[in-house]
Amino acid sequence: MKYRIPNKFKLTLLLILSFAISQSQQQIDKTQAFLPELFSKYPNVRDLAISEKENEMFFTIQSYLGELSIILYSKIIDGKWSKPRVASFSGQFQDLEPFLSPDGLKLYFASNRPISDTAQESKDYDIWYVERKDFRSKWSIPINVGPPVNTKDNEFYPSVSRLNNLYFTCDGGNSKGKDDIFVSKFINGQYLQPISMSDSINTDGYEFNGFIAADESYLIYTCYNKTGGYGSGDLYISFNKGNEQWTTSKNIGKKFNSAQMDYCPFVHSKSGKLYFTSKRTSVNTKFVKPQTIESLLTEMNKYENGKSRIYQTDISKLIHSKFN
Repeated sequence: MKYRIPNKFKLTLLLILSFAISQSQQQIDKTQAFLPELFSKYPNVRDLAISEKENEMFFTIQSYLGELSIILYSKIIDGKWSKPRVASFSGQFQDLEPFLSPDGLKLYFASNRPISDTAQESKDYDIWYVERKDFRSKWSIPINVGPPVNTKDNEFYPSVSRLNNLYFTCDGGNSKGKDDIFVSKFINGQYLQPISMSDSINTDGYEFNGFIAADESYLIYTCYNKTGGYGSGDLYISFNKGNEQWTTSKNIGKKFNSAQMDYCPFVHSKSGKLYFTSKRTSVNTKFVKPQTIESLLTEMNKYENGKSRIYQTDISKLIHSKFN
């Protein structure tokens, strides 16, 4: 004999379920601090890359003025992120902006390290990578991507699609403005001459830190001091229309951007989570009564205090809507 739930209880269950879904959706749509207990230990945390299985992460920590820039590594052990350690390939030069290939077997990053061991001085920023045979193997020594991607100018913020096409930022003479986002197609095992992306994306201003979706369906990047923006640097999105055509980029909205610098986007393809760096602040500047040193330090040291910190939010609905 099957048990039938009385109608009065069905209504109660329906109300509980509706409330739970509503609360969950509010949580998804909210921009939140990501691992504040971990990242607040460092002066600045500049960027983040998380593996497809969400069990590895690489991120850059920097000193207050950025003269030190080191890539750290952490992994999930017994359900928790392990204590970060310096990545095997980092710690000696200015390294930043790690990006894992979709298969997780290559890690790209920007560095000012010398091209060879015999070089005496650091050079401009180039794009490098390390690789491993499988997830249990150690990373190789760093390998310079080489020309035509790397030049006498600065190349940074690599992002790679499943086709191995490489998207990156460059401040060289071939840009349309100050910084541009370039793409170098990977054909027959080698990178082709990079080209500055569509006028729908690049302008005569600053466009940088471009994250490309694994299927190259969209690009999220930062525009600096763009008319209509919310702060010094905002995150924008452009969708791929095919045949090298892209939609005119649009600000992803005030719900995500702040009045301060928002940059270094990274989207986890499976979860739809957007991770990004922000210098936003919620430090209170108005007090109704005199404060103690302790209370002032608590306010100054809160997570949103103008330092570079990592935030997360769900962006899957925005991506699927294409602003339609």
